[in-house]
Amino acid sequence: MEKIQESEHKKACANCGAELKFKPGSHQLNCEYCGYEEFIEQSKSSFEELELAHYLKIVGENAYTETIELLHCKNCGANQHVEENYKSLNCVYCSEPLIREDTEIEGWILPGALVPFQLDVKKARKIFKTWVNGLWFAPNKLKRAALDPEGLHGLYIPYWTFDANLFASYQGQRGDYYYETQTYNSDKGRRTRQVRKTKWTYASGKVNGFVDDILINASEKKRRDIPPSIAFWNLKDLVVFNSKYLSGFVTEKYTVSLKEGHHQSFQEAKNIAYNWIRRDIGGDTQRIANADMKLSDETFKHILLPVYISSYRYNGKEYHFYINGQTGNLSGSRPYSFWKIFFLVVFVLVVIAGIAIFVK
Repeated sequence: MEKIQESEHKKACANCGAELKFKPGSHQLNCEYCGYEEFIEQSKSSFEELELAHYLKIVGENAYTETIELLHCKNCGANQHVEENYKSLNCVYCSEPLIREDTEIEGWILPGALVPFQLDVKKARKIFKTWVNGLWFAPNKLKRAALDPEGLHGLYIPYWTFDANLFASYQGQRGDYYYETQTYNSDKGRRTRQVRKTKWTYASGKVNGFVDDILINASEKKRRDIPPSIAFWNLKDLVVFNSKYLSGFVTEKYTVSLKEGHHQSFQEAKNIAYNWIRRDIGGDTQRIANADMKLSDETFKHILLPVYISSYRYNGKEYHFYINGQTGNLSGSRPYSFWKIFFLVVFVLVVIAGIAIFVK
């Protein structure tokens, strides 16, 4: 197989020579110094769905290798890449300095598509600041961190997507609710009440359909799990991979292998199959005794999805905040200021004591 290569192309401004960076919400490169803009040429072909069985075989045989320049964090283990000068960069997860490493990776699969950032860093910072200002008992340090222009980083997260035709045969039971009137004794005499019961009948059948874009996070570190509340992207906005979209942003390399990603997607497909089966059985409730599921014509893509991340350490604990770089949805854990809570409690007690004295 032909060796896959990654473009490390860096585009200089035609006016002033500074590095051009991707302008979120567009298909353009922009110069931050003189305002020059340049369009990113769109591929005439669509991104390719890759045959899963074929790639699982060649990756397993280490059919090709690729040397990729990574910026490695010794503290949390994250591997990141930037399409710009890497000097003095810090890890987007834990803020520790990044160390350059040239890594030869066997069986590396490069991204086929990505969802470009739709929000620029100014808009993301405004969303983050508004959220922080709305938090009760937030430490003042956190509010200052929300104003830090260097505290928020745009990151492309690696994902696998899997497609397949799904077929499943099943056996189970359909449950239909009905109600019986029961008489019982109470302090007020004999009473009646409606009691719900379930009539079970045998059910069997087959379901089939196309499963599209099962999304699997390809970053294995638990501390880097993207919160489910923001992990929704419109994949209709996917464009053919072009390294120019990465300029000005950090790109994380996948650490969940294609094989492991496929294993996780199979569990997701199983959940989908069971939902189809329950719908096919019908009734008010269902029991599935057994189900035989098969997937065919399986394909996959390696894609990159946009997120803004800010990390913050308070009283020895690390907090992460995430903003979806396409939709603007925000999620994060937050610290509480002990002293703000303490003084509020003291104030409330003083007010109550004052009212008590006044009433007397």
